[in-house]
Amino acid sequence: MSSRENARRAPSLDLVSRPRRNRRAEWVRRLVRETTLEVSDLILPLFVVEGREQEEAISSMPGTRRLSIDLAVRTAERAAALGIPAIALFPNIDAALRDDGGSNAFDPENLVCRACRAIKSEVPAIGVITDVALDPYTSHGHDGLLQDDEIVNDASVAALVRQALNQARAGADVIAPSDMMDGRIGAIRSALDAEGFTDVLILTYAAKYASAFYGPFRDAVGTTKTLIGDKRTYQMDPANAKEALREVALDLEQGADMVMVKPGLPYLDVIAKVAETFEVPTFAYQVSGEYAMLAAASANGWIDGDRAMLESLLAFKRAGACGVFTYFALRAAELLRASA
Repeated sequence: MSSRENARRAPSLDLVSRPRRNRRAEWVRRLVRETTLEVSDLILPLFVVEGREQEEAISSMPGTRRLSIDLAVRTAERAAALGIPAIALFPNIDAALRDDGGSNAFDPENLVCRACRAIKSEVPAIGVITDVALDPYTSHGHDGLLQDDEIVNDASVAALVRQALNQARAGADVIAPSDMMDGRIGAIRSALDAEGFTDVLILTYAAKYASAFYGPFRDAVGTTKTLIGDKRTYQMDPANAKEALREVALDLEQGADMVMVKPGLPYLDVIAKVAETFEVPTFAYQVSGEYAMLAAASANGWIDGDRAMLESLLAFKRAGACGVFTYFALRAAELLRASA
């Protein structure tokens, strides 16, 4: 007996509601789709290094490279051509420039400032986001200033204000404090406004967790070997979700324009709570460890890499994020444009 005859003889369930009817064909799946992922949802992080025509592989982030400024400009051009609205810059500076106070962060000719000016000059249509935190610049690898084995808050905030102003003067469109010091958003907003940078946005890493998923990023910016201790006295406890709401509320009160939850996939519940509670632009960061897991599984043939990557990005949108920092941005943009 054929399978078709078996199907005919199967007893009728007499169902009124059959949700599968809305899944029978691609056209109807598209018609009833609740969440969409678009190129305009993507932000591309870029790691920059000194030199020209320099491209350095990052072993723990297969497919991602550190780029000299000239190559970063070309990548920004490619991103803009694909429709990606913004890039985020992260430096890997020479070890000789790292000191206890992170002084290179205040140098108007530092790597990030030069990269920012070059990209804004050659690709003015793309937004440039700069990271405000001292870890790439300090000899101890912390986001703030270390005194007697303690990260001191208020002195760190003063340093972060200097760093933010330095980046704004270099042409940054968005200042993104990722340090998690108390009070830094209000201090940075006041300083920016006092210098006439009233149009410079602040995207705060409002809920940044002390996560195990940051390891490859620290390889990329060269802080894996320099970090003394850990960051649990200022980054959030992964067990806490309600605390994230308090952190976001404080940053918004102090003048933040947009907020971030970091990492991404392990914290979809936090993203959803933040987006629903505050109804402000909420971003997720698909961090280096998330990227590395997907890239490694794809390289080993364990998953369909492109499908898994797009599914993971869609999860952020479904949770309520309006945009995602992702190292997959270029590939995702190519796939989305091809399917449009």
